[in-house]
Amino acid sequence: MKNTFVVSVIFGLILFSCCKDQAETISPDAKAFLNEVLDIMEANFIRKNEIQWNDLRERMYAIAKNAKNIDDTYSAIQEALVLLNESHSCFIKPNGEYLFGLTRSCQAEKTTTPQVPSNIGYVKVRSFADATNSAAAYNYVNDIQLQIRTSDNSAIAGWIIDLRGNGGGNMWPMLAGIGPLLGDGTAGSFVDPDNKIAVWGYRAGGAFLNASTILQITNPYSTLKPDPKIAILIDNAVASSGEIIAIAFIGKEKAKLFGSPSCGHTTANTVFSLSNKSILILTTANITDRNGKVYGTSLIPDERADNTVIISKAIEWINN
Repeated sequence: MKNTFVVSVIFGLILFSCCKDQAETISPDAKAFLNEVLDIMEANFIRKNEIQWNDLRERMYAIAKNAKNIDDTYSAIQEALVLLNESHSCFIKPNGEYLFGLTRSCQAEKTTTPQVPSNIGYVKVRSFADATNSAAAYNYVNDIQLQIRTSDNSAIAGWIIDLRGNGGGNMWPMLAGIGPLLGDGTAGSFVDPDNKIAVWGYRAGGAFLNASTILQITNPYSTLKPDPKIAILIDNAVASSGEIIAIAFIGKEKAKLFGSPSCGHTTANTVFSLSNKSILILTTANITDRNGKVYGTSLIPDERADNTVIISKAIEWINN
């Protein structure tokens, strides 16, 4: 996982003898909002059991000691994200401005749509950030399955799934779209800080979480040949939900990752809507593959390849 964070005991010995009084200088609205955010963090953060929350809370009071309104708490909230030592969490102000704690620099190489022989199917899976139940989500799923339907033929030897540049967003439309190549069944799981496990995968045209179908389309496609060879292309810009789609194929006997290491946001986060219409996106669970391996860092491809050779290497492996 990411680096473990424990608030320094120095804060408790040196700083906090005066912080409780400082908290009282915060306006009631500002203090209530700061507590709203900190309460969500304390209840849900992926490493909540490793953090001294009273110390962290008093530290935030000290930073926001002169806050007259909610806007004046944002610097404290950003500092809380820094101290959580987590790059997959962020805060979005009502005006749409993002505040991050840690950041990762994830860069993609320039790509073009490749030419592949007719015996190999090609599917591009782009990022998608709209709501699961929107018309755009269903259009997105149908577009991916249309790519599969159009490429499929009786001579297919295998498939290339191109995730390069997929920075994430909403995993469920991606999962439902690529389902005909993934196959029915559990593909991975989320593990929360209390070690509760929720399994996810694809079945009969829908992406599921435990017993619930999150997104279902009508008339899902089924490939002509079951259980084909699949080459998954990744690069350093593949992040978050993009990485989850790659993880979904890890452990399948006939799947292989090609490219360069992914960005490293291989954890799950949850969107929390706040009282002033701002949003907290908080990392809340680890991700495992179908065999129970826990991630949290960059995915390392089975075969490293830059964009000058990645397609030829994938084709060669499929045809071998």
